[in-house]
Amino acid sequence: MSHIRSLDPEADLTAVAAFYEEAGDYWHLADRKPPDQQKARDFFTDAPPGCDPARSQRLGLFIDGRLCGVAELSFGFPEPDDAYLGLMLLAPRLRGQGYGHRLTAEIVARARAAGSPRLFLAVLDANPRGRAFWEREGFRDTGVFRQDDETGHVIRRMVRLLTATSAETG
Repeated sequence: MSHIRSLDPEADLTAVAAFYEEAGDYWHLADRKPPDQQKARDFFTDAPPGCDPARSQRLGLFIDGRLCGVAELSFGFPEPDDAYLGLMLLAPRLRGQGYGHRLTAEIVARARAAGSPRLFLAVLDANPRGRAFWEREGFRDTGVFRQDDETGHVIRRMVRLLTATSAETG
């Protein structure tokens, strides 16, 4: 049995830290080092530039009572009405089984409910499977990218239109 619910920084910190260890393959790729307790704490406070972390939604996918996926959805980046998916991560043992699609559908529904015309995210060039997943979910490259000086990663911005009147810009 699975369900998605909001995560609480006090009640769920231990579960997020344990999940981050389980999903350590992503952190080794993204940060080039294993996650630590601070990384789990940061999940509850990180937000894109100009976004109010208090408006962000931190979601957990639970299967049989165990945290198996997380997502952070913020509002106000890159434009004031836009939504931004700062992180979505599943346990390696669940990837490719439809849970990513389910969690994405919940995120899209929440962004639409907030009135956001577009949902943005960033993907690492070093993560072609992740990029392919996002393309299957209806996201397109905006042409905006940057190189992270700390990790050397090229990070590309993608967008999914949430309303028929949105312009695909990034």
